[in-house]
This record gives sequence, structure tokens and C-alpha cells, in this order.
Amino acid sequence: MKRIMIIGSAGSGKSTFARKIADITKLPLIYLDAYYWKAGWVATSNDDWEVFQQGIVLDNEWIIDGNYNRTLDIRMARADTIIFFDLSPWVTMYRVIKRRIQFHGRTRPDLNEGCPEALDWEFIRLVWNFRKLKRPAILEKLKIFERDKNIIILRSLREVMNLLDDMKNSSVQ
Repeated sequence: MKRIMIIGSAGSGKSTFARKIADITKLPLIYLDAYYWKAGWVATSNDDWEVFQQGIVLDNEWIIDGNYNRTLDIRMARADTIIFFDLSPWVTMYRVIKRRIQFHGRTRPDLNEGCPEALDWEFIRLVWNFRKLKRPAILEKLKIFERDKNIIILRSLREVMNLLDDMKNSSVQ
């Protein structure tokens, strides 16, 4: 595993997991949110975003954390491992609310300064409906790459912890 792509709903634990596996593997970690969002929650233009992603995937080693469905193919084509967090909306919603409280008025470590933690109804609907609205397309894309890539689908917190433990154990040997 040298080029690891981590995707899933907001609140699924992607960023925390990415940080932990970066510590284990010593691979460079890229939080897409930190590059997409400028101060004041200003989005990067679609053209600039595509160019940025086409550039970062050229590196030989990385962990990239973030969805951005429109550009999944860019990362999937170059990744050797794709980890999909397919957790219950109850888990992701709880975590989004917890994160909002934890980082009230502050910026999370995986975002740019000037992007304080926020929560609105549109985002809540997106998180709650992720499995219904976004998951089917992600699973279809994963099928395309299943022969050439190491694809790991994590459906429970136990599976996440087991994968972390396996990675820790294999790095010690």
C-alpha cells in the first residue's frame, strides 16, 4: 500500500483514520478539504480542482482523504488501495454533531484556517442520505477497479479497528 484513497460519508471517521494510518505507514497525508476550501468556506473552481488532483496523484506515495465525487475517477485510477467507509447514517450523524460541538467556533485540523466548524440542514440531509444518494455510484465505480486495486469496504467500527490493528501489526514485522 503506497497510494491509499479513503472515501465515505462525512462523519464516518475518514480523517481520523487517515491520520492514524499515516502515523503507521509514514506516507504523506493529503486532506482534500484543506485544499478545496479557502478561508470563509470559499470553494475552489472545478477546473482548478481537477488540475490540483491530477497533479497530486502523480506522486508515488500518498494517503488522500476525501470524497469529492466528481473527481473520484482521478484518484481511483492511480490508487493502489481504496478504503470505503460504508457506515450507518446513525453513526455518521452522531459523529458530525459531536464534531460540531467539539470544534465549535474553531477550525478542524483537516481544514484551512478560516473555515470554522459549521452545521446546516443541507449538510445534515447530505450526511443522512449519503448511503441512499452517493453510495450506489461509489459501489459501481469500485466494481470497475476491483480486479486491479486493493478495495476495502468498512461497514462497522469493529472493522475499522481491526484494519488499524492489522496495519500496526504488519508494520512492526
